[in-house]
Amino acid sequence: MSLPAESLRGKTFVVTGANQGIGFQAAAAFAQAGADLVIVCRSREKAEPAREALQATQGVGSVRLVLADVSLKADCARACAEILATTPRIDVLLNNAGVLATSYRKTSEGHEHTYATNHLGYFGMGLGLLPRIRENGGGRIVNVSSMAHIQARVDWDDLELEKGFTPWRAYGNSKLFNILFTRELAKRTEGMGVTVNCLHPGVVATGFAKTDGGFTAFFAKLAAPFMTKPEDGAKTSIFLSTSPSVASVTGKYFANSKEKTPRRLARSDDAAAKLWKASEAATGLTV
Repeated sequence: MSLPAESLRGKTFVVTGANQGIGFQAAAAFAQAGADLVIVCRSREKAEPAREALQATQGVGSVRLVLADVSLKADCARACAEILATTPRIDVLLNNAGVLATSYRKTSEGHEHTYATNHLGYFGMGLGLLPRIRENGGGRIVNVSSMAHIQARVDWDDLELEKGFTPWRAYGNSKLFNILFTRELAKRTEGMGVTVNCLHPGVVATGFAKTDGGFTAFFAKLAAPFMTKPEDGAKTSIFLSTSPSVASVTGKYFANSKEKTPRRLARSDDAAAKLWKASEAATGLTV
């Protein structure tokens, strides 16, 4: 999805997981339209080539790399502090970084890896950067979710699946949590001049499920030729980040750049409130 040249000049976009896949494709579209970029990535080795490619885009503003593992509360806090100290304005935060962990393991802070990356990372970056996003009015937070949320099976006494873990259950739950987080944050930022929306990007051929090994990685490699290309998968992220038609829309779920209705649990105010309380306890953050 291309944007008019210079249409984003003077605006700043923060994109997590921008070194590959739909994150990189979205960042490239913003760059081509003249935006300033802050890309948040875990590995310098993988991120530096992406930063160089983005900086080489004709018409782009500045491109800065912030290294952080968003599965870690401490890294999110450090990344947000660095961005706030060096970035006078933030127009859009695109929470895109994600994993599908193929086995149960905990981060160094004690949280299940998929839950920590796909949900707590969104929560930490979103709340950490919110003060700057709201300053200029019209700021947007866009969360990459998935139709995989329809397979979620949530035990509110075991959010991190210490019992009954499977890779797809953990991933589906995390994508449900993205929608619940979006709805609750939209409610809590009402009147702040900030919109919060989420999306299903399509079944996209990216590297996020391939690096852990095991059956899930094997399946992802086999299925890749039949999946959506990253440049197509990025279209709804770009749309929600830039389109004037959704400038006042908040708390919604989109697919193919159109508003969709997620499953019933994803529309539950009670579930959103429960998740918010658990997220506050895990991160120490609130609005």
